[in-house]
Amino acid sequence: MSRYLLALLFMTGMVSTSGAIDKTPLVGMDVFELRYASSPLISPDGKWIAYTVISADVQTDRFTSSVEMISTDGKQKRVIAESGSGYQSPAWSPNSQSLALSYSKNEKHHLAIYELNRKRPRKVLSTESAARGLVWSRDGTMIAFHAFVKVPVDPIVKRPEAPNGAEWAPAMEAIDKVIYRRDGQGYVKDGNQQVFILEMEPIRLRQLTKQPFDHAGRFQLLQDDSAVILSGQLYEDWEYSPRDSNLYQINVETGIAKQLTKTDGPENEPSLSPDGKRLAYIGFVDDKRSFQPSDLYVMGVNGGAPINLTEGFDRSVSMPRWNHDGSGIYVRYDDHGVGKVGLVPVDAPSKSKVKSLVENVGGTSIGRPYSGGSFSVCTAGIIAYTITSTQSPADVAVFNNGSISQLTTLQSGLTNKKSICTTERFTYKSSFDGRPVDGWIVYPPGYQAEKRYPLILEIHGGPFANYGSRFAMEPQLYASAGYVVLYTNPRGSTGYGEKFTDLLDKNYPQQGDFEDLMSGVDVMIERGVADEDRLYVTGGSGGGILTAWLVCKTNRFKAAVSQKPVINWQTLAFTSDGSVYFSEYWFTGPPWTQPENYSKRSPITFVNQVETPTMLMTGEQDWRTPISEAEQFYQGLRLNQVDSMLVRVPESSHAIAARPSRIMMKVAHVLAWFERYP
Repeated sequence: MSRYLLALLFMTGMVSTSGAIDKTPLVGMDVFELRYASSPLISPDGKWIAYTVISADVQTDRFTSSVEMISTDGKQKRVIAESGSGYQSPAWSPNSQSLALSYSKNEKHHLAIYELNRKRPRKVLSTESAARGLVWSRDGTMIAFHAFVKVPVDPIVKRPEAPNGAEWAPAMEAIDKVIYRRDGQGYVKDGNQQVFILEMEPIRLRQLTKQPFDHAGRFQLLQDDSAVILSGQLYEDWEYSPRDSNLYQINVETGIAKQLTKTDGPENEPSLSPDGKRLAYIGFVDDKRSFQPSDLYVMGVNGGAPINLTEGFDRSVSMPRWNHDGSGIYVRYDDHGVGKVGLVPVDAPSKSKVKSLVENVGGTSIGRPYSGGSFSVCTAGIIAYTITSTQSPADVAVFNNGSISQLTTLQSGLTNKKSICTTERFTYKSSFDGRPVDGWIVYPPGYQAEKRYPLILEIHGGPFANYGSRFAMEPQLYASAGYVVLYTNPRGSTGYGEKFTDLLDKNYPQQGDFEDLMSGVDVMIERGVADEDRLYVTGGSGGGILTAWLVCKTNRFKAAVSQKPVINWQTLAFTSDGSVYFSEYWFTGPPWTQPENYSKRSPITFVNQVETPTMLMTGEQDWRTPISEAEQFYQGLRLNQVDSMLVRVPESSHAIAARPSRIMMKVAHVLAWFERYP
């Protein structure tokens, strides 16, 4: 076992002779010390914030959740549901006195109500499947939610009953769906997400919708509670239109749907104005580019011509929330690797201006430093949000009248005893076209400026995503093992404007990607930080294809680990759960219409040029970039007698790091491979 791997897995704390506990570097087992906040939900009266605490459980090897509350002044705290209780989807009642929650236990599902004068939630009723997207009516007399409803399907061939005592093979299953499996979910079940209405007094549950379409997402109820507003694709052949969702009103009594929007593109996240007369939503007019930023729109509650409020704001926005008087709408967005909350004026002359209020929103992507996080706002304008830094994952904070207060320190148990590696942000120019590119360096503990260190280039996926100034366990563990870690936002990264993402439109990967990344490596060498003879590279998903792309074009890296990559766009088009999307938006047609274009952007085409020792790693149940992609590159490398290894991750989807031990072991495998090539 390598010295780094041994240290990563088993290093323990050291006690100084003075009796004080010295901080020690992070190690693999520290993933089980992770705790962070998610989904802060402030009560309408602004007095309490309910939030979810995500914790890593060493016994079950799962990230479990608890639901807690804290007063907005930080003086009072309550635990509503202990870790592992399965509670989720909290929703405040209009009077701020009750919190509705969904929970599942022993494969049974329930709805519960937590009241401020009680210690524990009380079960209201059981449901056939898990309730999601809970929302109260304005008068507090009912709750709308969606849940999955199974639909029995007759088999194409009915198998005879096996004789008593016989052990026959499992029955065959016929598939006739366009989208028949989804990453993280497996094969799609027969049925749909349907809307339910729970009437509170007396308790009565009824299914509102029954059409063979999914009715999910964030709900809103009209001012008079006569209809549910939702985003969906309630039309035939919706599977062939991955970007064409609409807003609908579903009558609460009849279940009849009225379509509100007809734009060619997605309309999502409906948000009703305080006076109930206007509807805000997120969307864009689809022009078939690989990535398009989302804008904020407003229209009448019963439809009409929408107005784009962020047409001149060159960032993609999400999570629209109205302020108390309807004069503005809060939104979340990313800017140069920083998550922000801003306020968009509704009726001001300059409708494109966004006033930034809150920064450093995020910290909920625990493995790698992706964007994320969320916020909520009360009538008084107090914003509750997840705050992060490079030194800690998400905590709960509030923005109140220009002042910011952090209310929780969930990760203090780890950060008080462990040395969190320092992260520095910088900007450099790409050798491809001179464009500025943001990068971050994570330094190992005890970093000495006069030394040169082995460098790991860690590449983000997407590619339409971004890294930033956020805590993440994987680069921290790499740095704690003695490496300098470099991560960057090369062309195509979000949070830099439309022109930057358009550089990859139907042209990914490309030479620009390569030079953006290698220019960052060169800066680290020029600054005397990195040892040019000890360069390593890894990345997952979009970072996996770029890792493979880099080793096809340069021999400068001593070793590489390509995680869950795309290797052959032609085969991915027929095996991924995103086959309809990729062939329409990342190319201009399916593979048989342009095989040369698919080929020139596929690392498998250039596998004969690779000399770098390369490990491939993919989950066995990955349906986004199936393991057959990694297998092609592995076998191509072997045929060319290049040192290589294939790591299969059992029972894992595209989200390899979904379980705590997988974060630890993924990093351990990467480090063990790099240690082979010092």
